[in-house]
Amino acid sequence: MAIIQVENIEFYAYHGCFQEEQVVGNQFLVDILVETDTTKAQLSDKLHDTVNYQVLYNLIKEEMKIKSKLLEHVSERIINAVHSQFPEITRIRVKVSKMNPPLGGKIERVSVTLERNFA
Repeated sequence: MAIIQVENIEFYAYHGCFQEEQVVGNQFLVDILVETDTTKAQLSDKLHDTVNYQVLYNLIKEEMKIKSKLLEHVSERIINAVHSQFPEITRIRVKVSKMNPPLGGKIERVSVTLERNFA
């Protein structure tokens, strides 16, 4: 088994409970970790024998375009989209971070991390 990670993917999106957040938007970071068997790719050196990072990015990008109130909801949608595209993945961990959240103080980010095991 191998772990493939794509880290600190930046998006400008419109997630949040406050109406202003869904109008003005904010900066978000997404990290994803997937665990899968890469034995075939290790031997073949062929992209179609592994989880394609570009496809992962595109799946996340599409989910980030959909407004949500909660980071938990965004994270769940990302996990579902990735597992639907790559059913061979045995574990997915997604972390979605909202930068400078409007909480009334100086806060770098808030994050939600969801993990699902499929094995």
